[in-house]
Amino acid sequence: MGNSWAVITGSSRGLGAHLANAFWSAGWNIALVARNQDDLLGVCKNLPERPNQKATIFPCDLAQPVEVSLLVEKIKDQLPRLDALINNAAIHGPIGPLVENDLTLWNKAIQVNLMSPVALCHGLLDFIGESGSGTIINLSGGGATGPRANFTAYASAKAALVRFSETLAQEVESRQIRVNCVAPGAMKTSLLEEVVVSGKSVAGPREFEIAENVFAQGGASMNKVADLVLFLASDASLGITGKLVSAVWDKWQEWPKHIEQLAASDTYTLRRISGRDRGMEWGDV
Repeated sequence: MGNSWAVITGSSRGLGAHLANAFWSAGWNIALVARNQDDLLGVCKNLPERPNQKATIFPCDLAQPVEVSLLVEKIKDQLPRLDALINNAAIHGPIGPLVENDLTLWNKAIQVNLMSPVALCHGLLDFIGESGSGTIINLSGGGATGPRANFTAYASAKAALVRFSETLAQEVESRQIRVNCVAPGAMKTSLLEEVVVSGKSVAGPREFEIAENVFAQGGASMNKVADLVLFLASDASLGITGKLVSAVWDKWQEWPKHIEQLAASDTYTLRRISGRDRGMEWGDV
């Protein structure tokens, strides 16, 4: 990718670290963001040596708005350009029935999962646009497209992030900036491990069983997620914007053949289902 730079949040472990390695292997320069400086340094240390590429780190607690604002300024000051912003960092927040949730922790989940991506987009849009084009990729998650009992904070933030992404995509399309969301699927990560640790009585039988099965049988492939994110960050995805793309279920490799049809359609987006969509014509005007 030559001089291209990608900022990846939540990149000290799990999917974020995997994305860091994938972008590095694809020839990108990478800027990694997470709370723990030592963990970020560890990810960089394990990258294969490539003399023509650069990797840098920005330790930041995305739960703190002041730190996010400072992060924006550091990125603009220290990077020569920005071609891809990947908002991957996420926390569950409180797990369990809403009435038992600590609202301070609930708000923290909204801050990390929704407001920090919003703030980074707000602060870095002009910087991304300086290169003439660019891409923003926001990681969706469980509860974005359907209810997820006992995960109200996480699900609400992810649903809002999907709607934010499509709306922003419309705003910046004329500037050649693409904005998409990726639904990665359930993976073997510390985030999902929290569901198992919380127990069936707190997370709920369905969520607990899903998490247990992932750890017992294997979950979604991080390689497939990385392939999709790299695709959306590349020129191969030109014309694809405002979409929620599943790394598990969607044949996104075929999409470049159907750009005009995709652009004119509300497929792969978050929409209300009417009665007519389900054969209940009596419910609609």
